[in-house]
Amino acid sequence: MNRRPLFLIGMLCFGFAFFYIPILSMILFSFNDSRLATVWGGFSTKWYAELFRNDKVIEAALLSLRIALISATFATILGTMTGIAMARFRRFKGRTLLSGLVTAPLVMPEVITGIASLMLFILMAQWLGWPAQRGFTTITLAHITFSMVFVTTVVHSRMIQADVSIEEAAVDLGSKPWQVLRDITLPVISPAIFSGWLLAFTISIDDVVISNFVTGPGNTTLPILIWSKVKLGVTPDINALATITVVIVGIGVIIAGTLLQRAEKRRLRDERMAYRDNL
Repeated sequence: MNRRPLFLIGMLCFGFAFFYIPILSMILFSFNDSRLATVWGGFSTKWYAELFRNDKVIEAALLSLRIALISATFATILGTMTGIAMARFRRFKGRTLLSGLVTAPLVMPEVITGIASLMLFILMAQWLGWPAQRGFTTITLAHITFSMVFVTTVVHSRMIQADVSIEEAAVDLGSKPWQVLRDITLPVISPAIFSGWLLAFTISIDDVVISNFVTGPGNTTLPILIWSKVKLGVTPDINALATITVVIVGIGVIIAGTLLQRAEKRRLRDERMAYRDNL
């Protein structure tokens, strides 16, 4: 009778172990004194010190952060506008085409997206003279393009679940459309907007394939730098860099989860208060 639950629990434990044990071993070997990443030579933090003295790593990390912040912000703005339009304007000319354009990048291989972006920038340089060279601008534009669809999907899903009658009641009471958007729609979907921004930021800062196609000399992002180092063999400084990334991501996830939970509790409290006031 209990074989099935035990089997499921065992498979769940195996899945977590398969995923997290390599991460824990990577964190452990980042404190390795040996130059060999898989041979323990004693406890040491020298690879962290060496990592922070590496100008290439610092420059690549700062470049990736700038690109991720800018692309996530613009992708969130455009994706939010698109998601609201698709949810509230059910019928308009070109809706099917827009839905297809939003869905296609989600299932399209990144190699295809990277090649298409590269060809676009080459043609733009030939016909318009801009961008003059591939680098920060082209990477940012490419990241905005493919991360925007993820924000659109998240916001659209939240907008469908939102109660339209609240917005309609605000309009009946004399609110202008921009007031309804500012005072009702955006606060209601703010958790989805924040989640979309985090998703776009993560996708941008983690991207390797598309960035490889649209980057140029002197504009190496952190994932590309890590990939180039790993091809020559994993070294303890890469373990140290990955450990710092895991810690930062973990802190960010905890902070984001806390903020979203507080926002959801505040929203539910406001709804209960508004409901009691109308009784």
